[in-house]
Amino acid sequence: MPALLLAGRARAQGSGRFPVVASFSILADMTAQIGGDRVAIRTIAGPDVDAHGFQPRPSDVAALRDAGLVVRNGLGFDAWMDRLIRSAGFRGPVATATEGVTPRAMSARAHNHDHGGGGRRQAHAVGPGSVPDPHAWQDLRLGQSYVRTIGAALAAADPAGAETYRANAAAYGARLAALDAWVRAEIGTVPEARRRVVTSHDAFGYFAAAYGIAFLAPQGVSTEAEPSAAEVARLIRQIRDERITAVFMENMANPATLRRVAEEARVRVGGRLYADALSSPGGPAPTYEAMFRHNVGLIVPAMRQDPS
Repeated sequence: MPALLLAGRARAQGSGRFPVVASFSILADMTAQIGGDRVAIRTIAGPDVDAHGFQPRPSDVAALRDAGLVVRNGLGFDAWMDRLIRSAGFRGPVATATEGVTPRAMSARAHNHDHGGGGRRQAHAVGPGSVPDPHAWQDLRLGQSYVRTIGAALAAADPAGAETYRANAAAYGARLAALDAWVRAEIGTVPEARRRVVTSHDAFGYFAAAYGIAFLAPQGVSTEAEPSAAEVARLIRQIRDERITAVFMENMANPATLRRVAEEARVRVGGRLYADALSSPGGPAPTYEAMFRHNVGLIVPAMRQDPS
């Protein structure tokens, strides 16, 4: 076993908790639900922090040196973790939560994630001119796949807690399955013709495919991308023509473009959705499960509104 991993485990034994580093807040919450009191989790890109193009700090390198396990998303979302892992000289286990997930393809033109270079990137295949959409957690069935992957990684990295991790992962997976059924039932109350939502950032492709909603966004998949004037004008016309009533901000996106769209289309922005990061503990979406309940609780009533 690498000396750095042994050192991390020695520190974990001193505190009684196994040290895990998660790349961003949604993965940190999933890991906490599975690990419970056995794990001490350090989140690199925390609540309300944009993980797109995130720049790690020197203190994050130190956190990896103490880790017994690193959990990342993969599919290019948190490619900066590859550089962080190399900088820390970390040679311990790395769990890629999207392992085994067949990614959706999206246009490479609209996609602006930094895929990094080299390192421990996950291989993924999509068609020519396309890149993988990394936001797989937006489908709760794929979220259950994340849980299985993280649970197995924890059990392998910390065998003494394997039984606890397996039990917690099974219970958590069952809760996500029940939540998935609730989401489908809620959306089922909306006529299909009204299931159209405008957001400030194109992060809901998996949600759209899983739950039968069309999501439109003036911004590409990266929060760093800026839409063209023609793209914004086209979206305004579409909102007017299709009488779309569900228009939302996201917790990390620049609100200026969407406010302009809403003003010119004469619609009201219905609130703030959480897509790539959780809220702070006192906010409306402090956990992965709460994020879904919050988002669906805003989206469904907005889609039901009378457009007249």
